[in-house]
Amino acid sequence: MKEQIEAVLDRLRPYLMNDGGDIEFVDYKDGICYLKFLGHCATCSLMNVTLNEGIKEALINEIPEITDVELIANDNIDSQNINFFDVNIDDDF
Repeated sequence: MKEQIEAVLDRLRPYLMNDGGDIEFVDYKDGICYLKFLGHCATCSLMNVTLNEGIKEALINEIPEITDVELIANDNIDSQNINFFDVNIDDDF
């Protein structure tokens, strides 16, 4: 099962990495796939949209044994190092 899940995540991973994030497979138990967002994805305000309309949909559609996908909380997020915006404000703006 882990190999199937990782194969789906590997196809989705480049989209997350383009935004400075990633996703980690944590566990699979009783039809539920447990994942953890990493990097910018862990603090993104759209993480639920990404999960439900992208990752969850792909996993459930491609692996019939998966009935739900849940996120594991990132307990070690250091709020001092969160960079919400990667933009440079130019004086000419």
